[in-house]
Amino acid sequence: MRIVVALGGNALLRRDQPPTAENQLENIRSAASQLARVAEKHDLVITHGNGPQVGLLALQADAYVKVDAYPLDVLGAQTDGMIGYLLEQELANRLPGTREVATLITRVEVDPKDPAFRHPSKPIGPVYGKVESEQIATAKGWSMAPDGSAFRRVVASPQPVRVLGLQAIRWLLERGALVIAAGGGGIPVARYKDTKDLQGVEAVIDKDLCSSLLARELQADLLVIATDVSAVFLDWGKPTQNAIDKVTPQDLSQYDFAAGSMGPKVEAAQAFVLATGKRAVIGSLEQIEGMLEGSAGTQVYSASLGNADIR
Repeated sequence: MRIVVALGGNALLRRDQPPTAENQLENIRSAASQLARVAEKHDLVITHGNGPQVGLLALQADAYVKVDAYPLDVLGAQTDGMIGYLLEQELANRLPGTREVATLITRVEVDPKDPAFRHPSKPIGPVYGKVESEQIATAKGWSMAPDGSAFRRVVASPQPVRVLGLQAIRWLLERGALVIAAGGGGIPVARYKDTKDLQGVEAVIDKDLCSSLLARELQADLLVIATDVSAVFLDWGKPTQNAIDKVTPQDLSQYDFAAGSMGPKVEAAQAFVLATGKRAVIGSLEQIEGMLEGSAGTQVYSASLGNADIR
């Protein structure tokens, strides 16, 4: 099978962890062990989030006042290189020497008129308490929003329109390479009326929505959205919470999920299944093999595929 696995930023750096290089490397080593087993049997494309990392870089860049802070597209490219390097190295350490692993810095086109630019919603960076969040918002002019019981900075998150560089990804896959691409949802670029050139934009594209688009373009057989929870839950955080096991995109539409966390994952899975008639799964990376087999995570499948035959 050809599989696209989208690794959540919080799967690579847990919410309760300081964003140190050591913590990220430890988590990436764990992820690489899981993914290497999948790569031994399947064609694999890995995407990854960068919310915690790009937010940390933005804080670091803002601390140096002699020059303007780098824009988010540039910071996104930096995180692509950093996370891609760590993933590539740890995967290569676990795969046969004959298996190539390649990381591609991937641009993704967005619409400059996307309404998301007027309504920031994508959480990035560390979490803060309410008082500290208000102080930071005032001092830096950043938009802040609740993230669970804490607060995080939110930025514009336009819809991905086109993944650039698909030919290179296909070329690598055809030659047996494991490809790491579209990190952080890709580097957002847009084409404006006054020029034919693409330009970087101040935004962070949702990784899951971009992964869904990439999986469709690559005609993947399965989309795996790996996060830090075991499945999609109804009534999350309440005594009545319960996991969704198997579900169609149509049935998922009757529920509301948080825009800053599970919402985009559900939307991405729905879009892939509706467009392809194939399967998507949302769950914990630790259960990756069960997710592939259909026995773990939230399995999203076409009604025509049938509940009893989703493998």
